[in-house]
Amino acid sequence: MQHTSEIFAKAIAEHIKVVQAIHDDHSVLERIASKMSAAILNGNKILWCGNGGSAADSQHLAAELVGRFLRERRGLPSIALTTNTSILSAIGNDYGYEQIFRRQVEALCVSGDVVVGISTSGNSRNVCLALEKAREIGAYTVAFTGKNGGGLARVADETLQIPSTETPRIQEGHILCGHMLCDYIEQSLDQSDRS
Repeated sequence: MQHTSEIFAKAIAEHIKVVQAIHDDHSVLERIASKMSAAILNGNKILWCGNGGSAADSQHLAAELVGRFLRERRGLPSIALTTNTSILSAIGNDYGYEQIFRRQVEALCVSGDVVVGISTSGNSRNVCLALEKAREIGAYTVAFTGKNGGGLARVADETLQIPSTETPRIQEGHILCGHMLCDYIEQSLDQSDRS
C-alpha cells in the first residue's frame, strides 16, 4: 500500500491537472452558462438528472439555484429529477429503470427549458433517454461527462467533458463547473434586474 502522503499527493496532483484543463478551455462552459441564463430570464427552468454521485450533484446544483449560491436574489426554477422516491419507484416498477428520467422530462419539460444529464461514463441509458426526449420537446440539452463522452455526448446539444477517466476527478470537475455556472446565472440575473 502507498504511504498516506503519496495517496493524497497523487489525488491533489490529478485534481489540479483537471482544474487546469478546465481553466485552459472554458468556451463550452461559456456557451452552457449563456443558454442557462437565457432560459431562466425567459421564464424557463433547468432540470438535472444522473445516477449515484451524479444524482447527488443534480440535487446539489438544483438547490444552489432554488435557494442561493453566493447572492441574495429570488429563487430560480430548477428541479433535480432524482429526488422523488415515489415517482422513481413507480416509473421503475411500471416502465423499467431506463425510463425514470425520460418519463419525468415528458411530464415536466417544455420547449426552452435546459435539461442537464450527468454521467461520468457518459453511458447511463436512463440519462441518455432523458436527453433524447428533452430534445424532442425543444429543450436545450447539456451533458456533463468524463473524457470519453460516451453515448450522452452524441445526444446532447452541448457536452462538458472533464478530461479524466477517473470517476472521482470527473465528479470534482462536474461540481466545480456546476458552481461556476450558478455564479454566472446569478450575476446575469443581477444585471438583468438592474437594467
